[in-house]
Amino acid sequence: MHFLSNPLFGVFLSLVVYEIGEYLFKKTKGFFLTQPLFVAMVLGIIVLVIMAKMFHVTTAQMYTQAYKPGGDLIFWFLNPATIAFAVPLYKRNDVFKKNWVVIFFGLLIGTFISLFAITGVAKLIRLSRVGVASMLSQSATTAIALPLSAGVGGNPAVTAMACILNAVIIYALGKYLVKWFRLESDPVGEGLGLGTAGHTVGSAFALQLGSVQGAMAAVSVVLIGVIDNLAVPVFASFMGL
Repeated sequence: MHFLSNPLFGVFLSLVVYEIGEYLFKKTKGFFLTQPLFVAMVLGIIVLVIMAKMFHVTTAQMYTQAYKPGGDLIFWFLNPATIAFAVPLYKRNDVFKKNWVVIFFGLLIGTFISLFAITGVAKLIRLSRVGVASMLSQSATTAIALPLSAGVGGNPAVTAMACILNAVIIYALGKYLVKWFRLESDPVGEGLGLGTAGHTVGSAFALQLGSVQGAMAAVSVVLIGVIDNLAVPVFASFMGL
C-alpha cells in the first residue's frame, strides 16, 4: 500500500468522485441528493472502505496513510477560497455599512441559540462527548469548522460531514425556507440565512438571487467564522466538553 501514500492519489480520488457528482447533478437536473459535494463525500468513503478491505487494513489507516496526504493539499485551498468571499461583500459594502449593527448582533445571538440547540439535541439522542463537540462548529464554513472542532475535542471528519449535509439540505430546501420565513422582500435576510445555514453552497445559491443576497451571504460566512472561533471554545468549556 506504500505507493498509495503519494499525495496524487488523494487528489485524483477527490477529483474523480467530484466529477461523478457533477455528471449526476446535471443528468438529474439539479436533484439535491446528487449535489456534487454530497456525492463526492459518499463515493469517497465507499472507495476507501473497499480499498481498506482489499489491502487488509482498517478504513482509518487507509484514510490517514493513502488519502490524507493528497486530501490535505485540497484542504489548503479552502482557506483562500474562504477569503474570496470578501469579493461580493466589497462590491456591495454599502448594504453592509447601512445594516452592520443588525447583521452583527443577529448573527451573534443566532450563534448562541444554535449552540444551545445543537447541544440539547445531541444530548437528547445521547451522542458521546466527542460527538457533541464535533457538532458545535458546524455553523462555520468547513475550512474554519474542522480545526475548530479538533480544538474543542471533536472529530473533524464528523464535523465535515455535518457541514456538507447542512449545505445539501439548504440547497434542497433553500427556496422553500425563504418563502416559509417570508424573506422574499428582504434580500439582506435572504442572504444572511442562506450563507449562515448553507455555507459555500448556500452563498452560491444566494448569488443567483441577487448581488445583495450574495454579499450578505458572504458577510455571514465570514462573521460566523469569526464568532464561532471566539464563542465555541468558551461554550464548550462552559458545558464541560
